[in-house]
Order: sequence, then C-alpha cells, then structure tokens
Amino acid sequence: MKTTQKFCASRAHEAKWTQGLRKFFEYRDLGVSAATHGEYNAHVIRVKQPVTEFPHTGPHVHDLKFQMIYILKGWIRFTYEGQGEFTFEAGDSCLQPAGIVHDEIACSDDLELIEFTSPASFETRRLEENHA
Repeated sequence: MKTTQKFCASRAHEAKWTQGLRKFFEYRDLGVSAATHGEYNAHVIRVKQPVTEFPHTGPHVHDLKFQMIYILKGWIRFTYEGQGEFTFEAGDSCLQPAGIVHDEIACSDDLELIEFTSPASFETRRLEENHA
C-alpha cells in the first residue's frame, strides 16, 4: 500500500509542552499532523500546573470528521448531548462522534489524555450554556 505519510516517532525524553486550544491545558504534539500532511492529529493533553483555573469548557462542538480520547492518567467528566454525563478514568476511551455537542465539566489535577482527530486543524464553536 502506497502512502504519502512520513515516518514519525515521538520520544518522551524530548517532549515539548505548549499552549493549545484551552489555556488550562498544555499540549504535547506527537508529530502526526506533519507526518500525515494535516489529515490526522494526535497529541497528549495534560492539566497545566500549577492549577489556577477550573477546567470547564462550556458546551461546544468541533467541526471535524473524527475525535477520540484515551485517558492516560487521572479522570475527566463530560456531558454529551443526547448521551448524558460520563466520567472517564485511566484506561477509558471515548469516540466523540463528529458534530456532537459536549462540555467538559471537571477533571483531576493530574489528568493526562491522548486525543486523536481528523483533520488535524478544525474550528471549535462555543454554544449557549443552556444548549447541552
């Protein structure tokens, strides 16, 4: 099978954490976006230390084709429109269907998760609080 994807490896001892979509999180790019020419993304997300703000996103939706999370450490609580409230702990995963309205309502101070998306870049639209 031919591919235009490039080989990509991300080494923990070389990790660089940067600011991303949410200011109370920091992000470690795993290089997947560059290796797939923006078709996919994978990054590790963790709570920014010291914790100075309650991590709550408000109801929102992402304009993308695919979004999945896998919890590495700690826990995170979401509400999903039409699905209810879920708390995910280390080892849990969730495929968040394209276009689903969701809201992160709480997480542990030690949260770390990996998120996979397609495409790599996408728009996030915040909705009214009473929507979800």
